[in-house]
Amino acid sequence: MTRSRPPSEAVQWSRATLRQSRAAAELDAGELTSSALVQRHLAGSRVVKAFNNIDFHRLLTSARPAGAADRSALPIAGDDAAAKAEVAGLLGLLGYDVVDIGPLAESWRSQPDTPVYVDPYVVPRPQGELSQEDAYRWFETPGVPVPAGRVRELAAAARRPG
Repeated sequence: MTRSRPPSEAVQWSRATLRQSRAAAELDAGELTSSALVQRHLAGSRVVKAFNNIDFHRLLTSARPAGAADRSALPIAGDDAAAKAEVAGLLGLLGYDVVDIGPLAESWRSQPDTPVYVDPYVVPRPQGELSQEDAYRWFETPGVPVPAGRVRELAAAARRPG
């Protein structure tokens, strides 16, 4: 029999990528990240930002066994080291290495419009107008491997808007 944790001890992962204009004034001012907002609403939980910078198709097709030369990494952020370790373990089981980009206050580094958000994992889109069939074929291409060192570089290169 498995014992469930009370909500105050649960690890919550956040894929939140709220656009600044849709949420609190603190988001607009850059004083709060979307995941920190989630943490505020789930007081007592341990929120870890993960899975937000890769699309569902690449999440499925880019998974590789530990030690594989073409294994990709994903960034995580959180304020609780034990919770981050749990999420890192899950990512490892799913076929990804992990790059810890810091506390929730730094989770903006993997938000939309940052260098590590989606694009590094996707084959560049062909130039020009694509038919619906060609666009679908492009979307269905396997992901591009993004190793931990590259994820670390891209996250470090992010510049906060404003």
